[in-house]
Amino acid sequence: MRLFVALNLPKKEKQRIHRAARPLREAHYPVRWVDADMVHITLKFLGEVPSEDQGAIEEALRRVAAKTYKFSVEIGGFGGFPTLRRPRVIWVGAEPTPALRCLKQDVEWEFAELGFERKPRAFHPHITLGRVDRDATVGQFRGLDQLAASTHYASNLEVHRIELMRSQLSPRGAVYTDVESARLLSRNSRR
Repeated sequence: MRLFVALNLPKKEKQRIHRAARPLREAHYPVRWVDADMVHITLKFLGEVPSEDQGAIEEALRRVAAKTYKFSVEIGGFGGFPTLRRPRVIWVGAEPTPALRCLKQDVEWEFAELGFERKPRAFHPHITLGRVDRDATVGQFRGLDQLAASTHYASNLEVHRIELMRSQLSPRGAVYTDVESARLLSRNSRR
């Protein structure tokens, strides 16, 4: 199974993001757009995992959730990796709040205990909206930076849980399904 740890968004939030990104999709850039139901914030990609390891992975997810309080994160601003002038990925950003960075670090440490490599690089939380076609050229993205700057979306996402998700590749793109969900602590919870 191909697995990853993520923050899944409520359906209404996914639809709001999809509507806000409409001008980007309608500009006909050479981008394979992610279906609205598939958007999420990836915390850690685990890759191909033997099915017999699933129980230990789900337990690690629950351990992270058991020491993390619910929090909120601001979502907004369209961008691209590495840049909007030469993108490989088009995204909407998520503010790297201390709570979100701590959650990411806890996920890294907990899964390192299971043998998954820790990723020490900087964390740039985002929601992938589209991936650029492999044969796209730089000239095909003229005006994308101005269009992204004039396309607005802002929201405050309440994070209540983290998910273990499965990625199944298909000719039409990846399909994501929830495997396990772990609820974060409430502020009035006792540890």
